[in-house]
Amino acid sequence: MKNIHSPHSQETVNLSIESSPIWELALGIAGYTYAKLRHTFEQDEQWTNRKSLMTVSLENNLDKIEQTNLWYGMIMLQNKVSASSIGEFSVKVSELPSTVFYETLLPYKNRSYESHRTETAKCYEQPDAFYQYASLFKGHDYLEGYVRTLGSISRDELHSLLTDTLSEWYNWLSQNTDWEKWMQALSFEKKQHGLLDNQKPLEEIERVTRGAKYVPEPSVWNIKLIPHVSYRPWILEQKTTDTKLIFYPLTDEALLEPGSPPNELVRGHKALGDELRLKVLYQLMRGPLSLQELTIQFNVSKTTLHHQLSLLKAAKFVKVDKGIYSANTHHIHSFSNQLQHYLGEKTNEE
Repeated sequence: MKNIHSPHSQETVNLSIESSPIWELALGIAGYTYAKLRHTFEQDEQWTNRKSLMTVSLENNLDKIEQTNLWYGMIMLQNKVSASSIGEFSVKVSELPSTVFYETLLPYKNRSYESHRTETAKCYEQPDAFYQYASLFKGHDYLEGYVRTLGSISRDELHSLLTDTLSEWYNWLSQNTDWEKWMQALSFEKKQHGLLDNQKPLEEIERVTRGAKYVPEPSVWNIKLIPHVSYRPWILEQKTTDTKLIFYPLTDEALLEPGSPPNELVRGHKALGDELRLKVLYQLMRGPLSLQELTIQFNVSKTTLHHQLSLLKAAKFVKVDKGIYSANTHHIHSFSNQLQHYLGEKTNEE
């Protein structure tokens, strides 16, 4: 038996780089209000030191966003409207029909529940519909409470909260002398990778993000690569019905003045400058362990140990896969070479 196949063009994902001040502001707000991980962000120390310069209304708005995780909605709306300014964001979001507005905000579960999601968006004046959809995310770190919030807050109130927070966050953040440097670096990053090969999306994603591994997903036809500073050193991934958002950190080289130590080097030495973290790393060099096993071995609380592991993970000394922690031996071995390379360059200059 012979099979005859009609020739069809091969379908590929649409791969693009998107960067704007709104993305950077939204990522900063997301990072600032992420209490569990905030201590691992490079900007955390600056945020803390400059908190006294915040207005009371900005502090109150950030508290609301932290309690409700509405930063997620800010990211989803920006993905929809691709605004380049706060004014444009406000206008474009206000122009969205209510059904589209809520369909954009509601998180994607999977194909089986997509009709449930779209029907919930149509019932935007019925809180019970949102509570029912929220139950699909029971146990999730933040999405269950986030969806419930969408059903209990008016559209106008939500729009005002997001736009006011963006505006006040910008007024506070732009006082930092690094803001313009960040914008220039982000703009250059976008221009540098302007043309991407859609025929080789996996290779292009790894190249542009300097190492992110992407596994193709059903229904994803668009992939946006979004460079950032505020969420460094982390890569953040979010998914909509048809789009994957991959937020990746700018390199040290894009941000530092000549002679300045790379942030990875500084972060690494800070991570190693603690007795407990060094002991944890010592044990992980001898084999992978779960959080429970480490907790028993060191006789400390899971909260304390998770905090220490997150710092080691942010510094790339530790990896985690399905709840099992292991030492990132490649990075550990190369770390001392980074120090020698930096000091050697400095000595040569002198």
